[in-house]
Amino acid sequence: MASAPSPEEISQFVERFAGVLANSGVPTMSARVMGAMLVSPNGTMTAAELADLLKISQPAVSGAVRQLLQVSFISRERLPGSRKDHYRIREDVFAAILERRNQALSEWESTSRSGAALFGAESAVGARLTEAADFFAFIHTDMDQMIKNWRAEHPG
Repeated sequence: MASAPSPEEISQFVERFAGVLANSGVPTMSARVMGAMLVSPNGTMTAAELADLLKISQPAVSGAVRQLLQVSFISRERLPGSRKDHYRIREDVFAAILERRNQALSEWESTSRSGAALFGAESAVGARLTEAADFFAFIHTDMDQMIKNWRAEHPG
């Protein structure tokens, strides 16, 4: 059995993980909070714990938490006997992230199709926009099925 990681190793992992999320479009502070919450032993953390672990201010935590709550990647709860808010990362957070991205693909498809109609399907611009719309539809359908397959294999 591997030994428990040191605080420094945990911090390095959280920052590395957050960097990957940030490179994918997740706001940096929100990515750092997600990374910290993923490695939380009990799956919940308070704002003070997040600020301490990440070495950031309470207002920075507040902004990141607010953004993550708005997109339903985390939830706020009160633990029995506690007066502090505890934040819990959603169990299926990565499927939820991909679902949101997949919704964007549907919007990209719709907008591309309306552009193709505006410019005319026979024009060069219309043809390019139609190809983009077809691509977005193709990826959207496959991703939707992959998410359904994942959830079927990993109910929770």
